[in-house]
Amino acid sequence: MASRGKWSVDFTEGRKHRRSDELASPPGYIHKLPTNEESTEDEDSNLVAKQGWGLALGPLKQLPMNLFIMWMAGNTVSLFPIMMVGMMFFRPVQTLLSCKEAFKNLVGDQAIFQKAVYVFGNLAVIALAVYKFHSMGLLPTYQSDWLEFQEPQKILEISGGGIALNNDYS
Repeated sequence: MASRGKWSVDFTEGRKHRRSDELASPPGYIHKLPTNEESTEDEDSNLVAKQGWGLALGPLKQLPMNLFIMWMAGNTVSLFPIMMVGMMFFRPVQTLLSCKEAFKNLVGDQAIFQKAVYVFGNLAVIALAVYKFHSMGLLPTYQSDWLEFQEPQKILEISGGGIALNNDYS
């Protein structure tokens, strides 16, 4: 058979005489990979633990952003800050009520610690919301908030410019 060109190769020549198992394997080829079932089980358990910790640390990762948003909202009593703090309070409460559903697929020896961190993170966000409600003056913390006959607490002095001023304007 005549060659067609300088760089052409005819793969049909000698095909009848060679078998495929006589050919050498290409470099880097491993015919059979060793299967170790213990290592795959360890990798699976590590993957489940990693996913669980990702879910458990979610509320704690949101805490700095919530702090920044609450700082930006200010302490004034208006619609926007009240809505922001209300959402920051009710969202963790809803996630705590659905905690069982969030962790139903995650099992392992670290599941209890993951649930504890998840609950702690949500409680920290709730505590931040309660603190913000208190700093806005929306929590009933004085006796005059509960009892009608009690007089509101009178502010004795205020400061302005580093000088203590008397609050007696009458």
